[in-house]
Amino acid sequence: MAYLSKEDPELKQLIRDEADRLNNTLNLIAAENHSPQSILETMGSVLNTKTIEGYPGKRFHAGCENVDRIENLAIKRGKSLFNAEHINVQPHSGTSANLAVYFSVLNIGDHILAMSLPHGGHLSHGHSASITSRCFNFTHYKLDSKTEQIDYDQIRDLALSVKPKMIVAGASSYPRLINYEKISQIAKEASALFLTDMAHLAGLVAAKLIQSPVPYCDFVTFTCYKTMMGGRGGVILSKKKYGKKIDKAVFPGCQGTSAVNLLAAKALIFKLAKEEKFISIQKSTLKNAKVMARAFMEKGYRIVSNGTDNHQVLIDLTSKNITGKLAETCLESIGIILNRNVIPNDANNSGKVSGLRIGSGAVSSRGMGDSQMRQIVDFMDIAIMNHSKKEILVKLKEKVLKLCEAFPIKKTV
Repeated sequence: MAYLSKEDPELKQLIRDEADRLNNTLNLIAAENHSPQSILETMGSVLNTKTIEGYPGKRFHAGCENVDRIENLAIKRGKSLFNAEHINVQPHSGTSANLAVYFSVLNIGDHILAMSLPHGGHLSHGHSASITSRCFNFTHYKLDSKTEQIDYDQIRDLALSVKPKMIVAGASSYPRLINYEKISQIAKEASALFLTDMAHLAGLVAAKLIQSPVPYCDFVTFTCYKTMMGGRGGVILSKKKYGKKIDKAVFPGCQGTSAVNLLAAKALIFKLAKEEKFISIQKSTLKNAKVMARAFMEKGYRIVSNGTDNHQVLIDLTSKNITGKLAETCLESIGIILNRNVIPNDANNSGKVSGLRIGSGAVSSRGMGDSQMRQIVDFMDIAIMNHSKKEILVKLKEKVLKLCEAFPIKKTV
């Protein structure tokens, strides 16, 4: 950062502080990961300069010969990686991608059936705080109260009753796999379109470790910075027959100029996702989540749905007499970064947050394995049970720092 050092040393120091924070803490936020250095180089490149509107070969600005090749490369690689008929790599985010899908084939006020947010859904799936709920009429399905897993019979009953124009699968805090084929059958029976939001699962799908929703869906959206380990931004996959509608809904429908540096980062991560290093990290991500889930259960914690099939572990803190907010703050004080999260039991208690959401992606990309996962669970358990005892927390912070130093980010990504 030679130029930044001269022109804004204060900002340079803040960036360095953030780099130090990342290296000296354990990131368990399920929506984050550590990107390869080549991704950071790409995002910080001269590609930030170019303004583009439209699509390759049909731009509304001159000077696009190189960025056309970059976007076409991202398109080619993304279609190959996910075996998709059509892809749009321009969305700025996952929510932008979802909005574009909605507006490509639906009219204002149309009915959509999606997962309830306290039961694992996402804000852009029709939560009252999201603009999506002001544009479309959402009905939400919930998890089975006993298994805390998706109740497909309930989805079918609601679909046949409400007759939505679209059914949405995918979640932001659901630790189990989704039966896309079953929901696809329900969608066909109800004459509904089918969208899956796999923002959290894209890396695991790319590595072919879990089932891909692509064969069963009309549309699939995802982001590139969670398990996918890439840069910011969203992606839309669709059946070929919806391709023109999707492209028109993205531009000029929902957004203007696209970030060329992020298009390039997408092209890069689609290439890296086929390499053994990426696949190995995804394998560790799956294994490490299971190790943590078991370790927490052995210590008497209740895990939502009694386990995990992906990178997430959702912990119910009700029996530990601590709120999700207090636990999050306590753990941050010792260098373990995660987020409080609503759980199904909170659905009928507005404002109550009784859970913690843990993701294994970032610690896996640092090269950590079974023994480190058990260490982390030990640290978390001691901190939660002694959240008001400063002397214990200080010692835990030292142990967390030692673990971080043994697995530095810069040497593993």
